Amino acid sequence: MNVAQVYTLTEKPRLPPGQRWVTGFPVRTVERMPEPFDPEIWTLIVDGAIENPLVFSYEDLQNLPHTKQTSDFHCVEGWSVKDNQWEGVLFWEIANQVKPKSLAKFVLFHAEHEYTSAIALDVVMEEDVLLAWNRNGEPMQVKDGWPLRLIIPRLYAYKSVKWVRRITFLEELKLGYWEKRGYHQDADPWQSQRFAKR
Repeated sequence: MNVAQVYTLTEKPRLPPGQRWVTGFPVRTVERMPEPFDPEIWTLIVDGAIENPLVFSYEDLQNLPHTKQTSDFHCVEGWSVKDNQWEGVLFWEIANQVKPKSLAKFVLFHAEHEYTSAIALDVVMEEDVLLAWNRNGEPMQVKDGWPLRLIIPRLYAYKSVKWVRRITFLEELKLGYWEKRGYHQDADPWQSQRFAKR
């Protein structure tokens, strides 16, 4: 039995296997920085397999009920950051407004400059998944994903897409940027799901 299998049979430890705690908040990105943020023209498009497609302004998003969530952050490179306090709108608040169709199974998050990642709908509907604009009581820095970053605490951070601009509900899986390059679709740190099996 390997280490990943052991962790499926016991209560999860706080630090996933192969991770180490670090201080600060390291920056990892393959995308170019977005253009300067202008709240007057910025939009978030929500489309795909839904009953009610919507376009949100930044003000629209911030007027939705929002919350604070504290969670750890795990990078696929092996580092983790404790106790990040994120503030934003829970993903299910968006989903409730757009009404996913019964055949919707995945959600594709699009960032600036065509970066994407797809996540199972049941995962992003969990209570701790949010679209965040603040970290630790302050607006995130642009390099960390401001003005809007997806946060999915139970997955590796490459699923927590920075600079989200569009959300597309899908009936079938469409691989995102890193998944096309061999990274694992499910990205569970406690299962050490860094790379897809060949």
